[in-house]
Amino acid sequence: MVQKVNMSRRSAMLSGAGVAAAVSLPLAGSTASAAQVTSSKQTARITVNTITTKDGVQIYYKDWGRGQPVVLSHGWPLTADSWESLAFEFASNGFRVITHDRRGHGRSSQPWDGNDMDHYADDLAQLIDTLDLKNIILAGFSTGGGEVARYVGRHGTKRIAKLGLISAVPPLMLKTDTNPGGLPIEVFDGIRAGSRANRAQLYLDIASGPFYNFNRPGAKPSQGIIQSWWMQGMMGGHKNTYESIKAFSETDFREDLKKFDKPTLIIHGEDDQIVPIDAAGRASAKIVKHAKLITYPGAPHGLTDTHKEKFNADFLAFAKS
Repeated sequence: MVQKVNMSRRSAMLSGAGVAAAVSLPLAGSTASAAQVTSSKQTARITVNTITTKDGVQIYYKDWGRGQPVVLSHGWPLTADSWESLAFEFASNGFRVITHDRRGHGRSSQPWDGNDMDHYADDLAQLIDTLDLKNIILAGFSTGGGEVARYVGRHGTKRIAKLGLISAVPPLMLKTDTNPGGLPIEVFDGIRAGSRANRAQLYLDIASGPFYNFNRPGAKPSQGIIQSWWMQGMMGGHKNTYESIKAFSETDFREDLKKFDKPTLIIHGEDDQIVPIDAAGRASAKIVKHAKLITYPGAPHGLTDTHKEKFNADFLAFAKS
């Protein structure tokens, strides 16, 4: 049975990129609005893919391709669209790729509460359970890497085949007595201040500067990449993206990483100005047993765009191994 989704005008406008054509019925547990066109050969449906969490939050997701499932969690303050290059590559090579907009981001609901890693991980678990995904290759970029780590910490790896941490925030971004290599709290206070003062300008400054290392001498900024990053960020809720700063910077994932018991690929840029490699990628590789660490000399935080051909090839090789 196809159920109706109550969508606001804003949601309807934003869902343009998320309207997927499907010939089969929607997956069990999802909600969808559908327009049907019947011919003598087949029935076509246009659906909006969402699930509703236990606390009433609608999570939007894309579902591309067929084969072994690959589930990808995006960074702050972005959306599932940030994964489109890798998702296209995987779906074109015999994998089923699921990418979702985190609560408070993109086309998902903007709840006032629950903007923390525990809720992010539980939302991810409900998506995986609803779609009944098994033998998953589960990976996260930046904040999404924290979401993946907390998912493993709270829900285990019974559905997981392999794991990936890409430019990811674990083990812990914040400098503490037990994490002296982290960043001072003032760094994150500055991001919060910028968000409250002028969120649109903050996002533009990040995208045009340190995220892709467009502020480095000799860099050739891509206005398309900058504008895409800014647009994705501005689709998110103000309070949601604001509170997510605390979630990605102050959450301690060290105990979560100790529960990684599947083959794990860690990829990190050596010139990451957002999530420095020594406190993140290299530190995680020391905790996760049998992790494979690949570093890209000179690469920025947003290497999934700036180094996408190498990144896509490396990750596809890992998935197929």
